[in-house]
Amino acid sequence: MITSSFDPHTPPVFGPEALYQKPERPLCEVMILTFSHEVIAHAQARFAHEQIAAIPGLNGERPIYRITEQPRIGFMMLPITAAHAGMTVEEAAQITGCKQFVLFGSCGALDADLTEGRLIVPTESYRDEGYSYHYAAAADYITVKNAGFVAGVLADLGIPHVQGRAWTTDGIFRETRANVEKHKSEGCLAVDMECSGLQAMCDFRGYEYYTFFYTGDLLDAPEWEQRILGNDQEVDHQLHNFQVALAIAQRIINQ
Repeated sequence: MITSSFDPHTPPVFGPEALYQKPERPLCEVMILTFSHEVIAHAQARFAHEQIAAIPGLNGERPIYRITEQPRIGFMMLPITAAHAGMTVEEAAQITGCKQFVLFGSCGALDADLTEGRLIVPTESYRDEGYSYHYAAAADYITVKNAGFVAGVLADLGIPHVQGRAWTTDGIFRETRANVEKHKSEGCLAVDMECSGLQAMCDFRGYEYYTFFYTGDLLDAPEWEQRILGNDQEVDHQLHNFQVALAIAQRIINQ
């Protein structure tokens, strides 16, 4: 079966180390990951920073930055979907030596009552994508092991949040009504496109993955509700959540 792709016994033909040399010392200790170019522009405007590395690619170069006054913290923009985001994190880890990553992004709400006005901290994620099956044995769900840490930081900051399962898919336009109801019945609060894949890769590589979502659109309604997805209000949420991610990164360093 295609979900039996995990091979822990033989080495890969090549890996990130064949393409990039790892620095003698990490260029940053924690990296904040966002999918938003507006967030990157905001961070560049708000914080003195320097570019410490870049990932080359046919789609264009992906710069990696470090905050000058907090040089142990880096930030960069990821592409969406588990496979593309995961590969980029693997390359970033090799190029910078960083092993701790804080990712935030939007999700679709599956339970309006529980998620309204709250950030979502996934505790497990349903593996409805292909990437994770190359990094972990087949299973329906994967545990998001740093959920408690993230929830603890949010609680200390007084930020409303909820913990629960997520559904990770790489088929955003095939989130059918039956599948929405199925995953909601299993306790999934949200649907995203990266969580299970990145958790599997980080577990396999020995990296630490910290993540939280904010709700962009609503699937838990008779008709799909776009809400803030893709508009200026979403940008405002993204900018605020960079500060939340920064607080999590600072807590990781100070623990």
